[in-house]
Amino acid sequence: MKTVLIVEDDLVNARVFSKILTKRGGMAVKHTENVEEVMEIAQAGDADIILMDVSLAHSVYQGQSVDGIKITQILKSDPVTAKLPIILVTAHAMAGDRETFLSQSGADGYISKPVVDHQEFVDKIRALIPAEE
Repeated sequence: MKTVLIVEDDLVNARVFSKILTKRGGMAVKHTENVEEVMEIAQAGDADIILMDVSLAHSVYQGQSVDGIKITQILKSDPVTAKLPIILVTAHAMAGDRETFLSQSGADGYISKPVVDHQEFVDKIRALIPAEE
């Protein structure tokens, strides 16, 4: 079973994503907004893909405030976690935001909130999860 790590500071969003992914997607889900935990899970290979909220209000890493873009940059620059697919999830869905966020972060995908089409949400995530070797 594939595991999705949800990095999200809004518990309602995290629960909605969790429910969609487990019920419709048949995936296992982990949730945290603790950046240290995100790094541990990613480095241990305990997630197949990460859903990363862009604007994390309370996240701190090594004493610095960080958002989802910064966390994604850190993960993508580490050889251990660079290949882990990351999808940015954000309510910031203005024209040009998608391209800007993707180029700044190095993320593999982008989904805007709110998630309306649950099947499309699951399909976008599945499409980026690497097939079993």
